[in-house]
Amino acid sequence: MELTTCERYPVGTVILANGVGLGTWAVGAYVMSGFGILWLIFYLGYCLWIEWRLLRHSCGNCYYYGRRCAFGKGELSALLFRRGNPQVFTDQRFTWKDVVPDFLVSLIPLTGGLALLIMHFDWRLVLALAAILALSSYGNALVRGKLACSRCKQRDIGCPAATLFFGKQGLS
Repeated sequence: MELTTCERYPVGTVILANGVGLGTWAVGAYVMSGFGILWLIFYLGYCLWIEWRLLRHSCGNCYYYGRRCAFGKGELSALLFRRGNPQVFTDQRFTWKDVVPDFLVSLIPLTGGLALLIMHFDWRLVLALAAILALSSYGNALVRGKLACSRCKQRDIGCPAATLFFGKQGLS
């Protein structure tokens, strides 16, 4: 069964997609607060930088610029930045090195949480680390694999992230 692409994603998809990301941030912030306020501020600042980078450099060039994508960022990008060049989006090539900064949103608190556990065992911290793992693996797989990328018009036009994660054919 072939899925059709979305011109405007349902609001429920946007809420769920952002819930996974914001949930990761919130649990990561909880973990990083174990190191003190400066580490918490550093972590949240890093998360905001990742979002700015995405909105500015990817969303500004995406088909969904000014439209509601699965994450609602096409509309947000249009409020904050000028339209880029859609050809730039389709022509760029991603490597695993390019997505490392995004993975660090989960890896920083996971690594920090493990260090905290070594210093002082706490079941709340164990649960927080389990939550980050679940959100960043299963949550992202659900959102991207089932709700977002599988119905994305930009994927059909050409998306370097879809090529990296799902191969030349993208999701089928």
